[in-house]
Amino acid sequence: MTTTSQTSAPQPREPWEPALSVRQVLGLERVRAGQPEVVAGAHRLDRPVRWVHVAEAADVGVMLSGGEMVLTTGVLLAGDEAKQGEYIRSLDRAEAAAVVLGLGRAFPAPPEVMRRAAERCGLPLVVLHRPFPFAELTEEVQSRLLRRKFAAVSLSEAVRTELTGLITAGAPVQRLLDEVARHAGCPVVVTNLAHRVLATAGERAAVDDVLRDWERIARQAGAGSADGWVRAELSCRGESWGRLVLCGYRGDRAAGRLLADRAAEALVLHRMLAGDGTRGGACGGSRDAWEEQSARSLLTDLVTGAVPARHLLPRARAAGLPVNRRVFVPLVVRDRQPARPARVLRRLGLPGIAAGLADDRVAVLLSLAPDQDARALTDHFATRLRSEPDATYALVAAADARADWADVPAGLREAQHVADAVADAPAPMDLPPVVRLRDIHLRGLVRLLRDDPHVQSFAERELDGLLRGPDEDLLSVLRTYLATGRNKSRTAQLHHVSRPALYRRLEAIQGRLGVDLDDFEQAASVHIALLAHDAQQG
Repeated sequence: MTTTSQTSAPQPREPWEPALSVRQVLGLERVRAGQPEVVAGAHRLDRPVRWVHVAEAADVGVMLSGGEMVLTTGVLLAGDEAKQGEYIRSLDRAEAAAVVLGLGRAFPAPPEVMRRAAERCGLPLVVLHRPFPFAELTEEVQSRLLRRKFAAVSLSEAVRTELTGLITAGAPVQRLLDEVARHAGCPVVVTNLAHRVLATAGERAAVDDVLRDWERIARQAGAGSADGWVRAELSCRGESWGRLVLCGYRGDRAAGRLLADRAAEALVLHRMLAGDGTRGGACGGSRDAWEEQSARSLLTDLVTGAVPARHLLPRARAAGLPVNRRVFVPLVVRDRQPARPARVLRRLGLPGIAAGLADDRVAVLLSLAPDQDARALTDHFATRLRSEPDATYALVAAADARADWADVPAGLREAQHVADAVADAPAPMDLPPVVRLRDIHLRGLVRLLRDDPHVQSFAERELDGLLRGPDEDLLSVLRTYLATGRNKSRTAQLHHVSRPALYRRLEAIQGRLGVDLDDFEQAASVHIALLAHDAQQG
């Protein structure tokens, strides 16, 4: 069976009301015994049948509410072509699903007037070539519809109970979506009102297929022209802020609509209980939270390399990030307010995404046109960010612009490395508004090599005298002394000690390490070892 989007046909009065299609009814074994033949409206056989109604009255249309399959012998229509045409038109006006005419004494052959009228209206007209007891058909269809109705109610309660249990247990929203996808057996996509993808669930390959040309097929689904797409609105306090879509659902249409509605209810409840937004109420907060979650998921997968970059391209495009013929600038921002970089992006109108990764680090990916000055725009972003209240010490680390999407993960990792290397510095560094790899010099190199066993062994050997008898004060003094270029006055000032007290500590350090810190080569060796040790600890 091919199901249609919930927007492609008149809506039943109840969200869980079951239906069979005309095609399914004609495929029943009892019906096939009557040798059914579709003589008109063959292109509309997927219309839903909500009920079967046996009627011989010529004005039966006034008694219908839509979705009925009408069974008749046409005994009251024989010999009156005007009545025959009006009979079909009245059924069409009543939105009947189909009409089944039993051939016999009244009509030994399909009546041409009724066939032409049905074809013009798009109403399926089926004739039965063998005598057939209509009571058997009504019994068969009604029993199937009742079983579907019972199954739909059971599914409704099962899904509601399961999702409510997950919410009560504090499960993340992705866990809810995964369960919905498991029930649906198809990809599940959550979007904002502009069709931008906020979250997905389901088998990865199937999700990627859906996202590959997301905007086009999403709009087709919204117009009711995509088979198996079932949508449910996400709204709070009367304000719609997104949609949940079952993409390519192959089960019963009513069951799919019910599943989508239950999932939407659970997602809205989850966001309200999470208390995501102080701005714009619960609904506004939900929008911000979903956008943030979508960006964090994409950027985290890019940074970690957990998913190949080429597989993330459909997700990036569906999330609204321009990816065709673009230049990408990977940034990592260290800021005490992780939400601030995204706000600055929006204020500047820069195309890109931003999301917190860990601690105070925020990944930012700018997507610029090839003719835009990537360096100037990056500097402008950093300057604007640091002009925000309480953002004087925000750090913006950048990698060189990437023209190939496949290079973006390496760029983000490079920016992350630069940000971490600067953060490791024990004393303030004279840095430009945007820090790049060449600005961190030796510290950056050592941090890149920190996991090398040879480097680790070197650091342990050089610092053994201090590490065996750990004295954090001496280590701190050593860090500052070397970072300030062995400036004794500056070191004493930063540690709030007198010059004589500093001299005593430096003598203790040299004694424990067995080195002369006035010797450039020995001091450089200790400095490198200390940088490696701190990078490993970090």
